[in-house]
Amino acid sequence: MLIWIYLLAGRGEFWRVKKHLPRMGTAVIPGWRQNSPRIAVIIPARNEADGIAHSITSLLNQAGGGTLHIFLVDDDSSDGTAEIARRAAAHAGKPSALTVIQGRPLEPGWTGKLWAVQQGIESARAFHPEFFLLTDADILHAPDSIVTLAAIAESRPCDLASFMVRLHCSTAAEKFLIPAFVFFFFQLYPPAWISGQSRKTAGAAGGSILIRPDVLEAAGGIQAIRSEIIDDCALARAVKSKGGKLWLGMTDGTMSLRSYGTLGEIGRMISRNAFRQLNHSAPLLLAAVTGLAVTYLFPPALLLAHHPLPMVLGGTAWLLMAVAYLPMVRFYRLNPLWSLTLPCIAGFYMGATLHSAIKFWTGRGGEWKGRAQDQ
Repeated sequence: MLIWIYLLAGRGEFWRVKKHLPRMGTAVIPGWRQNSPRIAVIIPARNEADGIAHSITSLLNQAGGGTLHIFLVDDDSSDGTAEIARRAAAHAGKPSALTVIQGRPLEPGWTGKLWAVQQGIESARAFHPEFFLLTDADILHAPDSIVTLAAIAESRPCDLASFMVRLHCSTAAEKFLIPAFVFFFFQLYPPAWISGQSRKTAGAAGGSILIRPDVLEAAGGIQAIRSEIIDDCALARAVKSKGGKLWLGMTDGTMSLRSYGTLGEIGRMISRNAFRQLNHSAPLLLAAVTGLAVTYLFPPALLLAHHPLPMVLGGTAWLLMAVAYLPMVRFYRLNPLWSLTLPCIAGFYMGATLHSAIKFWTGRGGEWKGRAQDQ
């Protein structure tokens, strides 16, 4: 119960979703420059035929002024990703706003995604952008998403601004696990702590990251994080360690198109990064599993006790847990009763974390699109 009192009152109000939702657009941003900035969009793409046309179209239909150019790095796709992107740009009437780069073979020591991002940035520097937008190939951007990030970066000011996009949440598996994924992320990386220069906490959401080129270079460039699996948070740490200012928020309009039909698919997504988050440490793994059990599983278990005190304490802790989770459940427009399922969800995440460790120990860590990237 004391753990949940602390999480609700002492961890940067991470659970208050409305605090992380900025007003979209530029009307409320004083001094916004309608004829700028120049933004180079970097998209690493490997077999993204299903969503790339929607993503490219949404980027080319951005509102709010400024100049935008997309640099798509085709990372050895076999499904026609690059050609679909070209057709989407032509259909939007802006074929010259897209540059397709054929990715070079993967260099040793790099993850596939970051090697593609590096090649995109190399080409984008000739565009002389004021910002890089690092985004994924399966993101559907709201019409005012990028201009809002740029306005936030200029008005606060900050050097790296990112949105946690709305994840796909329509299947039963997604409703069960996806809102909790975002909840756990913000619990680990409270936005208020990320923005605070007095705290070391640094985080970002990889679906939509806006960063100043000079700040990226000062942080060591993409080369500095070339082997990272959780690359968004690694980039944020590199920027903050050099004195850069960060901002992280949520958006209801920019969405991920990637769907997960089964519990197994989501479990594999969690397993890809979980043990890396624990620095491949068996003691940290034990501590994480113990912490999950005490924080999430013990409260409902105490309701089975034959003494009123543990039953009251367990029930109160579970109620506080549901109160903390409810805003995220509402954000994803689910029945409020889903807020009571967090203990079951935590049990699933515990299993996925153990699975992540096993995958690493057997040489198959970080598997993604045919590559084992965490070994």
